[in-house]
Amino acid sequence: MESNRAESFLKLIQQSHRGKLKIYLGYCAGVGKTFQMLQEARRLKSSGIDIVAGIVETHGRKETTALIEGIEVIPRKTVEYHGIEVTEMDIDAILERKPGVVLVDELAHTNVPGSRNAKRYEDVEEILAAGIHVISTLNVQHIESLYETVEQATNVKVRERVPDRIIAMADQLVNVDITTDDLRQRLQEGKVYYPGKIETALQNFFRQENLEQLRELTLRELAAQIDSKRRIPGLDETLSIPDQLMVCLSSKTVNSEAILRYASRIAGRLNRNWYAVYVQKLSDNPVTVDAGTQRAMSKTLTLAQELGATVFTYKGDDIVGTILQFAREYRVGNIVIGNSGKKLHLLARLSGQRTVIERLIDESRGVRITVLDVRETETQTAVKAPVQYLSEIRETLLQKNKHRKEWKEPLRKARVVLWKSVVEKDEAIARLIRECCSATPELDETTVRATVFEREKQGSTFIGQDIAIPHAKLETLAAPVVAIGVSRIGLFDPVSSNSARIMFLILSPSSAPVIHVKLLGTISRMGSDSHWRSMMLEAATADGIRKLVRRSLNQM
Repeated sequence: MESNRAESFLKLIQQSHRGKLKIYLGYCAGVGKTFQMLQEARRLKSSGIDIVAGIVETHGRKETTALIEGIEVIPRKTVEYHGIEVTEMDIDAILERKPGVVLVDELAHTNVPGSRNAKRYEDVEEILAAGIHVISTLNVQHIESLYETVEQATNVKVRERVPDRIIAMADQLVNVDITTDDLRQRLQEGKVYYPGKIETALQNFFRQENLEQLRELTLRELAAQIDSKRRIPGLDETLSIPDQLMVCLSSKTVNSEAILRYASRIAGRLNRNWYAVYVQKLSDNPVTVDAGTQRAMSKTLTLAQELGATVFTYKGDDIVGTILQFAREYRVGNIVIGNSGKKLHLLARLSGQRTVIERLIDESRGVRITVLDVRETETQTAVKAPVQYLSEIRETLLQKNKHRKEWKEPLRKARVVLWKSVVEKDEAIARLIRECCSATPELDETTVRATVFEREKQGSTFIGQDIAIPHAKLETLAAPVVAIGVSRIGLFDPVSSNSARIMFLILSPSSAPVIHVKLLGTISRMGSDSHWRSMMLEAATADGIRKLVRRSLNQM
């Protein structure tokens, strides 16, 4: 069976120009992830594959150390931090060596400050983009969207976490599993930690009940990933029914990070695009909102981007009206919102006022509302999963025909503009509109400008990570048109103080809302790749930009 796994990954290696990623996933330290990774490395080497060890953590285990013999090891680089020398994986040496496969242990590791990338998974993304295949290891508690679940199960806050998109992009996930009794026995025999740590570990994280819950969580995660990858082709396309998912946020949202992680898992199960929509009240501005709230909101929006959401910000005092307008425009069928438990005063009730959730449930039509209990307790924040409708939703999706891939062509044929200086947002949008109109005679530039800028007034689409996506739907347009603008220095909005360096302008027919949503989701996924963004900013020509976009589309 182990030999078959190696042969399966060997086939993947031979099929792609971009590197393939294989992750050995376990439920805890000591189950044998690194051991199995090294066993596979030896089998691949015996098959003639050029394989090296980028970084392997043996933790002094003799059996594991013995398996490295005969495998080329890339020397680590030394980084000085606060007067202390720390060793890290040398990504520059790996890229220069350019092996066929590289072993990168402990995917969730945080690099020492001053390193090329902040996180090891970002190093892996860069290695994969260079066409080098990667085999790595990870424990289930380090998956970002499982943070609250793990905390509730083990009472441990996991500091180092990996975005779900990294797990989703893995070409192979291998479950490394032993019984919890066997793992505790290995710990007692000194095969996991040094003797001084054994008793403390057994009484804390390695308690039987903790391990059982983590083991079950790992099996569920693997089953979900397998289910996602084996679905009928075409089910991952946006369908004709409203089926996207959105999360509602505001500066007063309680436990917004827990809500986002829950929504990320639901979107992953449904294989849907999802959006984090921040409705900023007119009274919420830097003068009236305290610095702590502003920092918390910025952290929340950053997490939403890391989890794969497209972030939208809107201004207005009619929060429910804004949410429902967004749901109609972006074909949202599932809305997730948190319930802090706060109630209206009796006088407010008597005057006819209702909470946001009450209004949302009453005024929405054809949309499923999921209300999460995020009330804080004295000991922890409990996020209670609502009634699960996933099987019902998936059954509906299975009955639909797959949608044609018309959404790729506008991106393949996109017009490109490069700037060498700082450009204001409105000026950049106007230039991209001009490019679209010159390529599409049926468009009237004055009308397009008015439509796009009116749409921008509702809420600009700076999704973070250097990307902005202004967009609009037009009655007179027969097919979508896309233009791309890139400025290494920056695209700046003096009104909101937001900035970006890559801008995608989308113009689509009002009659094709499905394609419009698909384009937004596709651009958001491309923009989530840090190495792809770097290459876009380094491209010197319009043809270079188009090639990078087309390459990403070919891999989707």
